Amino acid sequence: MELVVNRENLLPVLSKVVGVVERRQTLPILGNLLLSARDDRVDICGTDLEVEVRTSCSASVPREGETTLPARKLMDICRNLTEGTEIRFRLNNERCVVTAGRGRFTLGVLPAADFPLMDADIDGLEVKAPEGVLRQILDKTSFAMAQQDVRYYLNGLLLEWERSGITAVGTDGHRLAKFHRSLDLDIPERVQVIVPSKTILELRRQLSSTDEEVSVSVGSRSIRLAVGGMVMTSKLVDGRYPEYERVIPRELGKVARVSNDALKRALARTSILSNEKYRGVRLAFEEGVLRLQAHNPEQEEAEEEIELDYNGESVAIGFNVAYLSDVLGAVEGSEIEVRFSDAGSSSVWRGVGAEDETYVVMPMRL
Repeated sequence: MELVVNRENLLPVLSKVVGVVERRQTLPILGNLLLSARDDRVDICGTDLEVEVRTSCSASVPREGETTLPARKLMDICRNLTEGTEIRFRLNNERCVVTAGRGRFTLGVLPAADFPLMDADIDGLEVKAPEGVLRQILDKTSFAMAQQDVRYYLNGLLLEWERSGITAVGTDGHRLAKFHRSLDLDIPERVQVIVPSKTILELRRQLSSTDEEVSVSVGSRSIRLAVGGMVMTSKLVDGRYPEYERVIPRELGKVARVSNDALKRALARTSILSNEKYRGVRLAFEEGVLRLQAHNPEQEEAEEEIELDYNGESVAIGFNVAYLSDVLGAVEGSEIEVRFSDAGSSSVWRGVGAEDETYVVMPMRL
């Protein structure tokens, strides 16, 4: 195999693929990327056996072939080359010689035949959606996913596809984020899948806010997304997601409105003196005023007051400040609506007038 490729073509492609390669692998070949050179292009693939990313770029290919190269070493070499450098790859026995300008790098290779490609069963739903829409859905819900919960079905994001659009739900048992985006989808029935958290985080990194269409194919055990020359295939979480609608409180008699930016800044200041382990902040909803309080084992205290649109009886609720900060960061509106009943029950947060988004936050004892 021999190929020549410009750094400006190769580097963006490598950055899309290298993210799925774990730094510590159970198999040495999982630390490598598969490079296939043919037809004036080089195809590059990376995987961790759970998610696989493929993409390609144009190249001059004097001799076709394929091999696997160490992912992060190759990425570091390309990143540190000067702009516009032509990079030549020449395979020689069990080594690949990479030359760039006056630099020469000899990398170890592993057989391409041993690279574990994913066998996806894409035989179900096929739908297209704008890239920016998918990115918005993930941004508004992925922060609430569990990461290493023993309830494995929570370690991912629920995606529901139906005629009226896409609904995403994430929860770790302490908070829940739900967002619905209306779209006219030509599908016969509702489809639910749980996409693993690593896949969701990698998608968030790669998707941008354009109107380019993403092609989504869903099978019984895997999902495939293709956009702009990148194809990501992932296994699905095999499990039944909780009935999230039962978790969302419905009868909440008290409603308050507060400035998103003012609350965000007040939380940042007050939380400085909160308990570093539990990160608790007490929010006291009073007529016209929201009072924030925090303290820590060193007997230090913080208290802030901001304007609040509220006319009910006084209620004080303890919250994990990180949970509230995540919600405020996901809401796009300038004003937040909070619905609650008492200090011991979950509350519902959303942007004023944003009925498509729902954020449920459980209280904590302080």
